[in-house]
Amino acid sequence: MYDDPLARVRSGTAHRARGSHKVMLAAGKIRGKISAARGCLQHHLATCHRPNEKSIEAMTEHDSTTVQRSYTFRFYPTSVQRQQLAMEFGHARWVWNTCLTWRGRQYRVHDKRVTGVDFSRQLTFLKGLGPYAWLKEASATCLIQKLRDQDTAFRHFFAGRAKYPRFKKRTHTQSIRYQLDQRQVAGMYRAGEFLKLPKLGALKLKWSRKPQGIPKMVTVTQDCVGRYCVSFMCEETLQPLPRKPNGIGVDLGVCDVVVTSEGWKSGNPRHLRTHTRQLRKTQRRLSRKRKSSVRWHRQRIRVAKAHARVSNTRQDWLHKLTTALIRQAGFIAMETLNVRGMMANRRLSKALGDVGMHELKRQMEYKAKWYGREFRQVDRWAPTSKTCSVCGAVQKAMPLKVREWTCPDCQTAHDRDINAARNILILATGGRPGSHARGGVYQPAAAYGC
Repeated sequence: MYDDPLARVRSGTAHRARGSHKVMLAAGKIRGKISAARGCLQHHLATCHRPNEKSIEAMTEHDSTTVQRSYTFRFYPTSVQRQQLAMEFGHARWVWNTCLTWRGRQYRVHDKRVTGVDFSRQLTFLKGLGPYAWLKEASATCLIQKLRDQDTAFRHFFAGRAKYPRFKKRTHTQSIRYQLDQRQVAGMYRAGEFLKLPKLGALKLKWSRKPQGIPKMVTVTQDCVGRYCVSFMCEETLQPLPRKPNGIGVDLGVCDVVVTSEGWKSGNPRHLRTHTRQLRKTQRRLSRKRKSSVRWHRQRIRVAKAHARVSNTRQDWLHKLTTALIRQAGFIAMETLNVRGMMANRRLSKALGDVGMHELKRQMEYKAKWYGREFRQVDRWAPTSKTCSVCGAVQKAMPLKVREWTCPDCQTAHDRDINAARNILILATGGRPGSHARGGVYQPAAAYGC
């Protein structure tokens, strides 16, 4: 009846009590509420994802993205390099353990917090003593970097992000970090050709790709299997992928790791279950051998190789899956995850750990940022599985064993996971999922090779 909600005040109470202070105050409050609601509506319409508007403009403003990209290459050291690396690993391990002991003693006895910088002064003094002259054989940069790593570990501990740092053992993964002299880097590193490190010389790397940029730090690692790898970071400029107008909602699960709102299911290769027989066999043989014997160490390496094979196959599968999703959609929506709380369920913890949900989400986030895709997350407590994606009716209860159900209101048959993925897309787009689905049927299986 009234075009303006304030007309009620003007024609009613305000007309009968003109000039009343209370009426003027009420009108001011209503006017403020209307302006606030109008502003919220404009903000919602502005932030709601629509094709050729927000996300596309953000992608066209920045045609390229500069990122810090890490590379890992395996290398095969000579016998001389193996001896030098064993010595470097041992010296770095001794510095870590000695500094950790010294920190604890300083805090318990003197109630004093010390850092790696304080211990580096003690380390310089120890190098001048006869019994500790062997510390000069190692690269000074590697020892200093190990102290910096311990400072970082303590910062994470005091911030509540990690536990108290532990002592390092010879059987653990060994790592040292070198700092490349940028004034002489031309003679030490050339992408795809060679890499030279102090006291090691040229390394025989297996270059799987040619990095861009020049690294500043190089980390040398020997895992528990005995493989040697080098890793470093380079600053690269990445070009965004071709724009896609379609958007998808992604639901994660155990039966199918990824289910999209378009009805595509990735399946679950179950990497751990596939290699369970081999793992049991190798671990059973390890339990029969005397600990710390020569044969025990050989069998321990076999067990480590079996676990590494499971981890590598899972990581490779997740990378291919996330890359296919990023390439085929311009907008991706996913639920927030509480992996730690989900792993508390002892009946599903093994299957959930085999899926690698946290790693999948991590890859989706940084790949979307790298290649100009939009990635949104919705609240995990939203009833996406038991809400009808057609009419919006919410069911009272729906246990996990129910995989298909029919809405009693609109009589629409639903697949549990596909319906959840569609509801995730609806929540992420503010109830406008059709604005992202103009590109036709989404089929990442072609890019994924399924």
